[in-house]
Amino acid sequence: MKAKGVLGRLQRVSPQRWAEFLRSVFTDILLVSAALAASVGLARNFDYTAHDWQLLGWLAPLLGLTGVAGLWLQGLYRIHTRFAGIMDLFRLLKVNIGLSVAALVGLLVGAYYGERSFMWAEWVLFTVLAGGAITFPRIGRRLYDWYLAYARNGKPSRRAIVVGGGDTGEVVMRETRRTPDAEVQIVGFVDDDPQKQTIHIHGYPCLGATDDLPRLIEQYGVNDVIIAISSAQGEVVRRIFNLCLETRARVRIVPPFQPASMQEFHLAQIREVNIEDLLRRAPVQFDLKPLADYVGGERVLITGAGGSIGSELARQIAEFGPACLILLGKGENSIYLIEQELRYNYNLEPECVIADVRDAARIEAVFRRYQPTLVFHAAAHKHVPLMEANTVEAIKNNVLGTWVMAQAAHRHGVRKFVYVSTDKAVNPASIMGATKRVGEMIIGAFARQSETEFAIVRFGNVLGSRGSLVPTLQAQIERGGPVRITHPEMQRYFMSIHEAVHLILRAGSFNSRGDIYILDMGEPIKIVEMARDLIRLCGLVPGEDIKIVFTGVRPGEKLHEQLYYDAEVLEQTPNPKIKRVRNTETPEWDWLQCQLESLLELCEKEQADKARVLLMELATGKRAAHTQEAVRS
Repeated sequence: MKAKGVLGRLQRVSPQRWAEFLRSVFTDILLVSAALAASVGLARNFDYTAHDWQLLGWLAPLLGLTGVAGLWLQGLYRIHTRFAGIMDLFRLLKVNIGLSVAALVGLLVGAYYGERSFMWAEWVLFTVLAGGAITFPRIGRRLYDWYLAYARNGKPSRRAIVVGGGDTGEVVMRETRRTPDAEVQIVGFVDDDPQKQTIHIHGYPCLGATDDLPRLIEQYGVNDVIIAISSAQGEVVRRIFNLCLETRARVRIVPPFQPASMQEFHLAQIREVNIEDLLRRAPVQFDLKPLADYVGGERVLITGAGGSIGSELARQIAEFGPACLILLGKGENSIYLIEQELRYNYNLEPECVIADVRDAARIEAVFRRYQPTLVFHAAAHKHVPLMEANTVEAIKNNVLGTWVMAQAAHRHGVRKFVYVSTDKAVNPASIMGATKRVGEMIIGAFARQSETEFAIVRFGNVLGSRGSLVPTLQAQIERGGPVRITHPEMQRYFMSIHEAVHLILRAGSFNSRGDIYILDMGEPIKIVEMARDLIRLCGLVPGEDIKIVFTGVRPGEKLHEQLYYDAEVLEQTPNPKIKRVRNTETPEWDWLQCQLESLLELCEKEQADKARVLLMELATGKRAAHTQEAVRS
């Protein structure tokens, strides 16, 4: 079987690649043979005897084949000479040592059986000449490329300092050396580790610690500061960023990547610092294998698929090989855009459904036709001030829509159903938060009586989602300000879209009966501090270039959000950054259904004030509910 695999790989090699390989083999044999002939000649003043020619006749081709075998075993025929690295030099050293030993044995055999004297000079000369003959061609191309790049473009136009002398920094410095047309010229690196402040990496010296950056930028005329610390948390990035604010240097960052992918790193991956880099915690990493195991081959339905969360869910799920991906949304343009993206970027043909989650008959038809096995319910109205002014619409979409979807999933035997909630559902003060809390109650009630596994995820604010805080602040900055903040003490939990989507997917992989899953998002961040960070990222000064004004807390807003109720107990999950809240007490469905029908009847009659009162009583627990301890198997 192994021989067949090797034969198959050889058959797939192109004729051009075969020609290059054979040319390289012939050249190496010729060079090694010439090195032996030259070493014998130099040692004996080029006065070759019959015994010398006899020795060259058998030993030269033998050493040539030995050298070729060593180069092939070390994989050096598969390395493009332009991209030869330090490991390739070590491999060449191994080949040279092996070739030198073979030459010593051959010369001793020739002296013993060939009636010629052994001379150490022959062996030393061969070792030097043969080593140079097989090494120089493999680094000469790289040196030649460097020469052409400098002759054509001169020295790089931008001078840079790398922050970090660890693995990531080493990769950046190595890549700039081997990329002849790099736009940056590194003058050195900085690191706060005292043990690294006396070393050189690839010839680049450590110039000091990060606190020395302003002085070093001025002293060396630095244009770019490249943050290359894979484990840097937001506070570290923020400190470095602030140190460089008073200088002319541009601050860029190397995005996190795994050690296994370091060989695939390119300078083009270095990017500008963004607001996610300034979070006061490291982004949560997720093990994707459990996700692939339970999503692959399933029929997956996503509601709200045209939104920020829904569309990113679709992208992530597309990579796990679902049997069918159904994108359901009310806005045709947003569904069209994500459909086109999946079709051309992921080679996936999704099923697109334009429907309203409140339309029970339409949703029933969708479930009958597509028979989904996994459902991710992300459709919701989420803007707090807008929902305060549109109570009826918020209730219909967020409460009735969740009821319709959960009931359809239960009726059609869906395997798993994940409901997207929010931290605003905890002790809700807004209509939006109250609707999401009632949605959690609906999911908990269905979970008690259904074979479907229901799960709930609670989000903080999602960075970069449409209409969320960060894009709103950025738009105000682009207009020249002022940036409007409701209150100087207003603070929120933040997470990236990547974290939000993986929390949804990871929650779906756990065994759950209406349990609530929460991501460890560190400490909440003050909105005013985030606004100042965004202003600085634009190269402006808060309070001078862009004014910050406080407009007062809006209806439904709280200064501080909570991720869970005081009475809720957090449990560990297989992922230490995800906590579970056991939904141990849920309303009896018969009672809850009666309350929901009363609520929706008020909405149908457009009695918004009465609907608001009933909704808030339900969400806050003020309306007496018959509860029953959830049964756990």
